[in-house]
Parts: sequence; structure tokens; C-alpha cells
Amino acid sequence: MAHKLKLRLFIFFTLLSCSDIISQETKNNSENVKTKMDVFNSKTGIITKYIDTKLSSLKTSYGNAESKIRKVVSGSISAYFYQISKQGKYGESTASIEYTDLIEVIKALKILQPEMEKDIALNPDYLENKFVTADGFEVGYYVSSGKANWYIKLEKHGSDNTLFLNNGNLIEISFTEARSKIDELKK
Repeated sequence: MAHKLKLRLFIFFTLLSCSDIISQETKNNSENVKTKMDVFNSKTGIITKYIDTKLSSLKTSYGNAESKIRKVVSGSISAYFYQISKQGKYGESTASIEYTDLIEVIKALKILQPEMEKDIALNPDYLENKFVTADGFEVGYYVSSGKANWYIKLEKHGSDNTLFLNNGNLIEISFTEARSKIDELKK
């Protein structure tokens, strides 16, 4: 009987220690994922230049969010990002949407907006419809109590990083303005 108890305890502690190792590996893997902006910011031994062009503020349900185009020149490589920043209680949250992702977000908004009315008509308890970029930027809406609420999640992790907007048209206008400005700056 004591032998079986010792065997069970041995198996239990072995499994427990394996789960700790697996969770540590998962945590390390998630920490290593870099956004497109992180790739530019983390280059060493190369001069990196940032050039900002302010855009009009994005009007949210609870104030405004600052927006700008950031051109990053790292050595001989350059990239353009649409940045949206929100000041929160504990710091600032910023989304850096690379140009090709910006184009994809605009396409997604053109699909999401007509779907919103259909989703409201379903009268669900809760429904969420969103688009997420590879960098973790989210744009979408949720339907609750017969009403749709649009949102933008600036960063994949953290708190106080979500903007709420009255309608999707405001988002599309802002993103289209950013794309036009980038196209102008590329010339």
C-alpha cells in the first residue's frame, strides 16, 4: 500500500514539474514574438531615423486619440506606420500599423460595416466581429442589447488599450486618410 502511494506521489510531482517547464517555454515563446515596428526598433549597429507627420485626431466615445504617420529609416530600409496613441491612467498605448497591414484593415472595414446591420438584426445576447493583424492590432464591433459598439484594440497585451467609437465610418475615414498620407509621402 505504501509503495502505491509513493508511486502516485512520484507521478504527481513529475507531472507537476513538467507542466511548470511547459508553461515557462510557452511564456518565453510569447515574449520572443516581435511586431513589425519592434523589428525596426531592435536593430543594433545601424542608424535608425524616425520622421513623424501628424494627422487629425481620431474622435472616440471618450475623447480623442492622437494619430500620425511614422516613417522609420533603418540603414537603407524604410517603412511607414500609421500610429494611434491613447493616454491612459498608467501610461500610453500605441498601435503601429505597418502600411501593408493598414491596407488589409481598410479592406476588412469595408466587409465589417455592412455585416454590422445583419448582426444587429440577429438580436444576439452578445456577438463580436473583428479583424486582427499579425501584430495583434484589432478593429471590430460587438453587439449587445440590440446595439453595435465599434472598438480598436491598440496593443495585444496590457490594459487600458482599447478605444471605443460611435461608428465604423470614423475608423474607415481615419485609416483612409492615413493611407493617402503615406502614399503622398512615398512620392
